[in-house]
Amino acid sequence: QVQLVESGGGSVQAGGSLRLACSVAVIPSGRACMAWFRQTPGKECEEVALAYTGTDFTEYSDAVKGRFTISHDNANNTLVLEMNSLKPEDSAMYFCAAAGAAYGPLACRPGREFIFTYWGQGTQVAVSS
Repeated sequence: QVQLVESGGGSVQAGGSLRLACSVAVIPSGRACMAWFRQTPGKECEEVALAYTGTDFTEYSDAVKGRFTISHDNANNTLVLEMNSLKPEDSAMYFCAAAGAAYGPLACRPGREFIFTYWGQGTQVAVSS
């Protein structure tokens, strides 16, 4: 059973930075499609960044490209989202997600929320202007 636990959210002023971490327990193959999503009340869940662990593959939404960086710390099995130049519109609950084992690297593409079987509880990010 894959378990995901996010940490690192908080409050920051516009222009500031935050680092989110997602502790990952038990991915049998050691590789998986993983992503960060965010959601604000009344809006759809938005895929922010995508990565296939153990490879160089990453994808970002246009809203965060150039400001956010997704990475996977293999030694500690932690998915990280470095967020820089934060804007008030980045305020949201951020969720870490992992795809089911059946979905390999070819399935790890933007816009495929259905492949993500495992989700964390979320961590709140608030950016003030």
